[in-house]
Amino acid sequence: MQFDSNSQLSSETSPAGSPVESVSESRSAENQEHLPFEDADDYRAATYRVLARVFRAAPDGELLRSIAECGDDEANGSKLTSAWTDLAEASRRADPAKLDHEFHALFIGLGRGEVLPYASWYLSGFLLDKPLARLRADLDELGIERAENVPESEDHIAAICETMALLVDSQAGIDLAGQKKFFDQHLQPWFSRFLADVKTANNADFYRQVADLGQRFFEFEESWLSLPQ
Repeated sequence: MQFDSNSQLSSETSPAGSPVESVSESRSAENQEHLPFEDADDYRAATYRVLARVFRAAPDGELLRSIAECGDDEANGSKLTSAWTDLAEASRRADPAKLDHEFHALFIGLGRGEVLPYASWYLSGFLLDKPLARLRADLDELGIERAENVPESEDHIAAICETMALLVDSQAGIDLAGQKKFFDQHLQPWFSRFLADVKTANNADFYRQVADLGQRFFEFEESWLSLPQ
């Protein structure tokens, strides 16, 4: 089966509908660390889509309003639940124009941004290096193709999150062992360092909450993917 990775994911293009709506529905469980198995894949895929979307481009007003509805100020749940609530609150306060400036300062800049969101940079110290070649080989085996209209390479954090969303999808994804293999090889070795850099970047404000959600969710993923099959 062929997929187009690196695509702009939105409520219109996502096969599961709005990624934020899917997260909001799944978060009705009292503790996100103990999701019902039947809800887990939908929640995980939707969260990957949300992270992919906000790391691909600055969120617009519509997306901010949707994320704002995911928070639960009265929840006494996990660190992941708290991270969603903090991001929802940040979304209520955010100004799309300022967010666009923040995004460009962080990830694009003049020449380069404060943070380089690429696996190769964190795994080898160079862009377009061997980690990207290994990733491309694995994507080829999975039948996942890069969309022609996307300039970023496949090891961009947004692209890897998009790929994980495809692999996790309850209808068209792959088994848990395959998900864990891809996660362990292409996301787990570098996500903590990348997200720590985002949190401490001089231009980060809204994206500190995004990074915290990413950290908590990827920690959840490490635990989930280690469950006995």
